[in-house]
Amino acid sequence: MSTAPTRTLIVGSGAREHALAWKLAGEPGMNTVYVTPGSAAIDAEPLVSSIPGIDPLDPAAVLAAARGVAAELVVVGPEAPLAAGVADALRDAGIAVFGPSRAAARIESSKAFCHDVAGAAGVRMASARAFASGEAAAARAFVAELSATGDGVVLKQDGLAAGKGVVVYEPDEIERALDHLDTWLDPRHGDGPILVVEERLRGREASVIAICDGRTAVALPASRDHKRLCDADAGPNTGGMGAYSPLPDLPEELVREVVRTVHEPILSELAHRGTPFVGFLYAGLMLTDGGPVLLECNARLGDPEAQVILPRVAVALGPVMAAAARGSLGVAPGTASGLLPVFPGAAVGIVLASEGYPGKPKVGRPIDGLDAATHAGALVFHAGTVRRPGNGYGTNGGRVLTVVGRGADLAAARTAAEAAADAISWAGLQRRHDIAADPPLAPATLAEVGT
Repeated sequence: MSTAPTRTLIVGSGAREHALAWKLAGEPGMNTVYVTPGSAAIDAEPLVSSIPGIDPLDPAAVLAAARGVAAELVVVGPEAPLAAGVADALRDAGIAVFGPSRAAARIESSKAFCHDVAGAAGVRMASARAFASGEAAAARAFVAELSATGDGVVLKQDGLAAGKGVVVYEPDEIERALDHLDTWLDPRHGDGPILVVEERLRGREASVIAICDGRTAVALPASRDHKRLCDADAGPNTGGMGAYSPLPDLPEELVREVVRTVHEPILSELAHRGTPFVGFLYAGLMLTDGGPVLLECNARLGDPEAQVILPRVAVALGPVMAAAARGSLGVAPGTASGLLPVFPGAAVGIVLASEGYPGKPKVGRPIDGLDAATHAGALVFHAGTVRRPGNGYGTNGGRVLTVVGRGADLAAARTAAEAAADAISWAGLQRRHDIAADPPLAPATLAEVGT
């Protein structure tokens, strides 16, 4: 029997955590959603209370906060606290936590580990090799080998990089990739694997995130993130400049098949290694002509994917995550089909970023138009804002806001999101204008997902 938590603590302070707090606070039986360290904007949500001054990377501090509010469930939002062992400390103290252990979270914190697990599980990924700081010659040889296919190469920082540790080199940029290898393999980056070199795949990316209890997985609706800073996928990689859901090219029946052929084998392999995965298991896919290929796994909800996924979920999420934390996901309401029920329609999210992002952002700029955006019916989730003296908010980070429009279909949702984003302004604001502008309509094929 499923039990809904009445007091939930969310660890984090970004737009993803804002969306989670908004979703949980509106569910039946939820008395208070606490967020640590949270933010002024998150704190302004009904039934939500921030606990400032807590270091989310300090397991003892987060544990004390959870005990202080008698949290019945703790949800760890960002990847860094998971890598710091926050979920381990909570679990060891007997507190129900939705988030993987540090060992299981290596599926995100080490790309080399992800390739190893996926290979053992029979899940197809791009051809890749990992290199340490003293292996520049071997790395150069592998780049040359991959470049012979004419498809380019991808260099990835092995560890956490907030979504920005990836550079794609086109076929005519191989010399530049070789020139950059010494920077990637700088010994100051650490011991062991610090660089993963991958083949360049072609296709559309997709995100399929599943709620997992260590053995079973239930999928959230599929979404698509836009990583590049500028329209038409130009500019540098970022943590994400927008997202949309659903995906016409990855309908529900194919999402279930992805869970069967990607998530479930990876869960089995991690459990076999003694590191069962409890939390959001994010599969980043490339929908190639030969079928979906796993690009990466993350150990948490995506950002900005969460901001467009959560408004579409038609069941209470708190009981589902609580059941997963107890290892009994299958008894939670809405999980029988393997895919959580969703509301009809679509959601499109546009990220508004500061001048200078993804480098050093310029902060302290007053934000105008927030009320106009919300009055138009948009959801506005705060990532990098601060309350200004008197009233209003100012910019306080790189990605500042995610503006989410909803509609009967992607076109209507995009129109709503664009209108709301147009209402918001500050000096130096950066955004894309092509999120969900041209979604593919043909369903993907699932041939060759596993090997």
